[in-house]
Amino acid sequence: MKKKILQRGLFGFPLGISLGYAITIIISLSTGLDTFSPCVPSLTQSMGNENYAVLLQAILSGLLGSTFAMSSLIWEIESWGIAKQTGIYFAITSLAMMPIAYLANWMEHSVTGFLVYFGIFVVIFIVIWVIQYIIWQIKIKRLNDKIKS
Repeated sequence: MKKKILQRGLFGFPLGISLGYAITIIISLSTGLDTFSPCVPSLTQSMGNENYAVLLQAILSGLLGSTFAMSSLIWEIESWGIAKQTGIYFAITSLAMMPIAYLANWMEHSVTGFLVYFGIFVVIFIVIWVIQYIIWQIKIKRLNDKIKS
């Protein structure tokens, strides 16, 4: 199990960086400006220059990717029910996401900013969870239909 956790974490780090970079591209394209914004301006200001800001954001995105990848092993613990798996997965990922989002200046540094960002995280989590649940229900139904026939 430790080996699997390490493997997932090592795989998740570059995946997190890649997804973080892809998000910056999408955001830059959607602003309608002719410039690329590799990170939020407030992070650049707090870090002193854009290079350090981008480096910090890459490390934080990698850590976030590792966390999501490692915690995905929770879904493979068959002795746990779906409620326990979901609760523990949500706790781990939100405990990683919120401080990383704060450090990367992805959220406003206020109680309101935290609550808004957390609310968005919860909504996205629920949408993805429901989609995954429906996909697995369809796969299970297909397997059961094959077994019956």
